[in-house]
Amino acid sequence: MTEPAPRDGDRVPVRTVELLVFVAIVILAALLRVIDLPTRGTWDADQGHDMLVLRDFVQSGSIPLLGPPTSIGDFHHGMLYYVLLAPAALVSGADPTAVTAWIALGGVIAVAVTGWLARAIAGPIAGIVAALLLAVSGSAVEESTFIWNPNLIALSSSIALAAAWHAWGTRRAGWWVVAGAAAVVTMHCHVLGVILTPVIAGLLVADLRQRGRDGDPGGRGAVLGAAAAWLLLALLSYVPLAIHELQSDFSELRAAVAFLTGGGGPPAIALPARVPIVLLRVLGWPLTGLITAAPIPTILAAALVIVLAVWRGWLAPATEERFAVRWLGLGLLWTVVALAVGASSLATVVLGLPNDHYHAFADPIVVVLVGVGLAALLRRTSAPAMTAAARLAPAAAGAVVLTALIGWNATHQPPPSAPDGGWPAAELAAAHILVSTGGGAMTLDSLPKVKSADAIRFPLERLAPGSVVTGANGSGATRTAQVILCDQLFHETIGGDCGGPAEDAAIQGLVGGSTSAPTLLARFEAAPGRWVSVYRRSATR
Repeated sequence: MTEPAPRDGDRVPVRTVELLVFVAIVILAALLRVIDLPTRGTWDADQGHDMLVLRDFVQSGSIPLLGPPTSIGDFHHGMLYYVLLAPAALVSGADPTAVTAWIALGGVIAVAVTGWLARAIAGPIAGIVAALLLAVSGSAVEESTFIWNPNLIALSSSIALAAAWHAWGTRRAGWWVVAGAAAVVTMHCHVLGVILTPVIAGLLVADLRQRGRDGDPGGRGAVLGAAAAWLLLALLSYVPLAIHELQSDFSELRAAVAFLTGGGGPPAIALPARVPIVLLRVLGWPLTGLITAAPIPTILAAALVIVLAVWRGWLAPATEERFAVRWLGLGLLWTVVALAVGASSLATVVLGLPNDHYHAFADPIVVVLVGVGLAALLRRTSAPAMTAAARLAPAAAGAVVLTALIGWNATHQPPPSAPDGGWPAAELAAAHILVSTGGGAMTLDSLPKVKSADAIRFPLERLAPGSVVTGANGSGATRTAQVILCDQLFHETIGGDCGGPAEDAAIQGLVGGSTSAPTLLARFEAAPGRWVSVYRRSATR
């Protein structure tokens, strides 16, 4: 007997299936990001500094005028980063795990928005592929598991790109305000995020030109009005910076000018050599991770992005999809060149430090291009005269590539615990210090000097408010302990090894000609390569 044909009412609509798959991908993205969240993310000076600022912001009302300090000059990122994290800090009492969970939520939303953008460009299959790739991306998961300003960029840039494309496709100018606002957030979260602005602005200019060709003066006026609103939002967002500049003799501006005019010294690698390195890092990062950890997969991933972009953007028939791929592909080209010129440090990889997140604003572009290209392979049909095997070859190739990318990232997820133990290890180290000092007052110093001691200051002040005093208030008291943090990663800069020699030399320099000799109360390795030494001056006889 044959089974009866399904009735129309028995069939699950295609849109429902697509929605269920999409929801499943978003749930997968969330699970990958929240597992072992307290221990998964690194905890160092940057995280301690950000939590100190957030604590003062939400508990004392101390509004930050500047964002986190940059690593490419003596200036700062934007303060909107702290505004975005403030809700999580407020409701949790400045709990780092809650703030990290808020960042992880942003990473999940970025998956959904990126998938939506790919779908809007090339249909449901493209949306599902792009969302799945970003959901399982080991790099994207890592970006969602610790506190750091670049880790919000994938969310803001995906919103900027999606809103810009929606504005173009629907001809609703109000979406340009959303795109512009998201681009401003990207700029605040990392100064290099300014590179995304011309990508969004380029499509806005295309919208203006198209409305001009269509004889739509009202539409042109609406887009110009949206552009003006975008500019106004950008100016308003930097009012805190302007207040700081007026109070500090324009220190940020002077530092930025010094950097741009070569104050940081000549780059170690010439521009022609930097371009291919930056190209590989930008294209490979969201698909295969850090270039030094996987050079061959990174090269293959970068080649895949280029081939798919050229195929769908310049060899495919003229469609809205081709226009979108050209927009995103040229945006990537601009990104690579701009980063090679403006961020010469990307030509080298410093092991032990996160730095590929600096170009995270390009991650949605890369993933969408791959999603669109693989979707074209998966749905491609050849001429009827060809054999069945030949007709299936493109789809099979797309399926193989997609499976390889998913498999690679599934086996290269961040470990359950960061090498430094994350926030719980920092809390434990702070408790050890408090036991060593008997709960008394202490001052903090760090080696190298350019690295702050905020990694331990925040947990100390959280466990024992008022225990950390400034050097002026505590350096001369014999009962004030002196705590020195030493990072072996910078032993060449320090001029000695941590774990004894560097700290002992530093404490002698701190006491100088004092008549009180320092006594070592405790020394321990809080994390691999990160040493804590606790001293107290002995009373003279």
